[in-house]
Amino acid sequence: MEETTEVCAVRNPDGTVRLCVDEAYALDSGVDPARLIKVPVPRDIVANGSVTQIGEYVATYLESQARSAG
Repeated sequence: MEETTEVCAVRNPDGTVRLCVDEAYALDSGVDPARLIKVPVPRDIVANGSVTQIGEYVATYLESQARSAG
């Protein structure tokens, strides 16, 4: 199994994704805890990818979860 790192994110109503360093930062920034989502991102992407690549991974992950639920 691939090692992952949890990345905190919020999906905005317009579909964009806001990444947060961690849960404490998100809460300090005024993020509603009910909207905060922890996404398991492959450690390789976190270590070697750009913020844009991490954001795209998180957005794709959240979209796939929404399709699975609906």
